[in-house]
Amino acid sequence: MNPIDPEIARRLASIFLDVLIRAALVLAMVMLCYRIFAPFLTMMAWALILAVTLFPLHQSIASRLGGRQGLAAILLVLLVIALIAAPTAILVMSIGDSVHSFITGLQTNTIVIPPPREAVRNWPLIGTQAYAFWSQAHSDLPALVHNMQPKIGELARGALGVVAGLGGEMLKFPISFIIAGIIMAFGHAGSRSINAIFRRIAGDARGSALTKLSTATVRAVALGVVGVAFIQALLIGLCLIVAGVPLPGVLALIVLILGIAQVPALVVSLPAIAWIWSRGEYSSTLAIAYTVLLLVAGMADNVLKPMLLGRGVDAPMPIILLGALGGMASGGILGMFVGATLFALGYQIFMLWVSEADPNMPLREGIPPAPP
Repeated sequence: MNPIDPEIARRLASIFLDVLIRAALVLAMVMLCYRIFAPFLTMMAWALILAVTLFPLHQSIASRLGGRQGLAAILLVLLVIALIAAPTAILVMSIGDSVHSFITGLQTNTIVIPPPREAVRNWPLIGTQAYAFWSQAHSDLPALVHNMQPKIGELARGALGVVAGLGGEMLKFPISFIIAGIIMAFGHAGSRSINAIFRRIAGDARGSALTKLSTATVRAVALGVVGVAFIQALLIGLCLIVAGVPLPGVLALIVLILGIAQVPALVVSLPAIAWIWSRGEYSSTLAIAYTVLLLVAGMADNVLKPMLLGRGVDAPMPIILLGALGGMASGGILGMFVGATLFALGYQIFMLWVSEADPNMPLREGIPPAPP
């Protein structure tokens, strides 16, 4: 085996050291930039998703205004904030009022618990304990609250923390829309930049195709899944507030999560209708009117999905649900939207990469194969 020439070894070591130093400097720069940008990451991601989703509507408005991109962005942002942010604020305040009323009811002993049915005893595993707990809550709620006071205090503080977190997220909501408006005003330049980034990473042909795939996935998930669930939750929440049903904000949040999981909203609206009829406090006309409103709101997804979803989301519903719940756990309400969209997009790109290694798996439509 011939020894390596010392001069060649010295040059290789010098080149390798230069590469390591440059890589370390680039990594340090990336980490510093991330630390600076991290507080705004969720908000900027949400603004970008909004901009991509609403850009076709923005272009339609701009064409009617003689191509004035800035004016179209301002009008669209004001319209969206008026139609979405205001009802959302009402529902968040409703959640806060519900938590406050519940805590006040516990403190003043004004909460009335109905007696348990005998069938509760027959529940598997927990029937006896559930019946005893329920009976004590019915007969002597103050004593039960006193025995569980430490746990109830922790739950109350946690609930108030959630409400405070929702209020903080609401402050980010209009800011994200404003940033999305700025992005849409310069949408064509931004589109060229994103396309150049994808082409730099994946090549000319595949980069352009991945740009279209990313845009289509963001719009499909944001509009067809999360958007539909959000609009339906707003409609049902407002109907519950008008009808005077307890905990309208909490029920609307449940509708939102169920809608993302593709569970019909009638799971919430039908019990609310039953509650209205069982109370006996409404006239027949009002009860019928509230029933119609809740039924229409509960089935609104059947109309909204064909309008907003288009050709469908090319990602399984568990992927979208996991992304939404994980995003909500890490980033609140805005994180729910960001998580569902980014997780679905990541699934698309990952499955594209897998399909390249398996000749029996068809490639995504419009994505050319990788060069040999």
